Amino acid sequence: MDLSSAGRLLLFAGALLIAAGLLFIALGRIPGLRLGHLPGDIRVERSGFSCFFPLATMIILSLVLTLALNLLIRLINR
Repeated sequence: MDLSSAGRLLLFAGALLIAAGLLFIALGRIPGLRLGHLPGDIRVERSGFSCFFPLATMIILSLVLTLALNLLIRLINR
């Protein structure tokens, strides 16, 4: 891999991260959508200790990202 293609790959990855960040900011402003507070998310709080494991949120984000990336790959390979 030459430096030109590596640079393009880094620019594409950076643009993808910026787009994902903007999407998360926009989704965070929707009042009915509360990722991180879904029924399957585990939260344990004791005195001096707290643990949060967003299981349902991670599963939903994984499904959405998998579908989006598969769609993107299929569009690129055409």
